[in-house]
Amino acid sequence: QVQLVESGGGLVQPGGSLRLSCTASRSNFDNYIMVWYRQALGKQRELVADMTKRGNTNYVDSVKGRFTITRDGAKKTLYLQMNKVKPEDTGVYYCKFVDVFTGEEYWGQGTQVTVSS
Repeated sequence: QVQLVESGGGLVQPGGSLRLSCTASRSNFDNYIMVWYRQALGKQRELVADMTKRGNTNYVDSVKGRFTITRDGAKKTLYLQMNKVKPEDTGVYYCKFVDVFTGEEYWGQGTQVTVSS
């Protein structure tokens, strides 16, 4: 069982930056695929970025070149650095860990990001 706690959301102006954090109760990051999702009001949840256990990354086209997913095993934390944000980046952001051995999924509670002037 892994508990995930997200933080770092808030209100940011267009063009600004924000860093989301997802802190895990366990530090064996090599056992997990890590994913950031977001869900805008009235829309389906979409994958934003993911990282394999080897550290390979993948991004949805709309955030490529602006967002960066990273992890710090020592701090047991997954990050999403959001730069040059746009109003369409607004939504609730969730982190998810997938155990590569069991397939079990663990979700954070979500953190609200609002991009507005």
